[in-house]
Amino acid sequence: MAALLELSEVTVQFGGVVAVDRVSLTLDPGEIMALIGPNGAGKTTLFNAIAGNVPVTGGKICFRGREIQNLPVHGIAGCGIRRTFQNGGLFPDLSVIENVLVGLHTAVASRFFGLVLGGVGARRSEREATVRVRALLDQVRLAAIADRPARGLSGGQQRMVEIVRAVAGLPPVLLLDEPAVGLAPPVRAELANLVRRLARENGIGVLLIEHAIELVMRVADRVIVLSEGSKVADGAPEAVRADHAVLEAYLGHG
Repeated sequence: MAALLELSEVTVQFGGVVAVDRVSLTLDPGEIMALIGPNGAGKTTLFNAIAGNVPVTGGKICFRGREIQNLPVHGIAGCGIRRTFQNGGLFPDLSVIENVLVGLHTAVASRFFGLVLGGVGARRSEREATVRVRALLDQVRLAAIADRPARGLSGGQQRMVEIVRAVAGLPPVLLLDEPAVGLAPPVRAELANLVRRLARENGIGVLLIEHAIELVMRVADRVIVLSEGSKVADGAPEAVRADHAVLEAYLGHG
């Protein structure tokens, strides 16, 4: 099976500082890959490079065999690569279902003027999208809060809605930036189950940055460790956790 996402010797440099140093990886359909490492290791910079938020200094980023490192952010999103952010981003005055519908803006077929003028095709597309979103919210046990304003949700509920919004259009690749930050352990476990279910049932390749090691061990098929911009380990979670280089770079002891 061909890789969804392939990075070859990707380098990101800011002036004389090399933030990402010749990192290579492949992400397959339905695979969950965790990217871990100490603060300043280059994890978020690598995410930003994949999503088009920072320019790549060297190497290639390919999506389904097509080079995308020179595409703008909207072009990369249009290919089917979606991401969440550490600091969230729900619209507080919109309902849960309205927030998720925002995530379908590249997947709904109606044109801009059709939406503005309220044409038959636009109304049909909106109805179909709403049905899809309600079914997805029901699948992840969020149907009961579908019409509740986002501002009234708990931190865990907001994080779940953000992930549902990112996957609503069934993107081939999902980038999750510290999805468990600020969540209590029981909510982290629920989050892990949600991510794994969405990946397995829809064939979504998931790349996540995460500091919560128990979530990484629970959800990841594969773990990559970065230290000072370079990849120092790559393998199954149990093998990576026992790797001496990881103990040195990530846990701070040998």
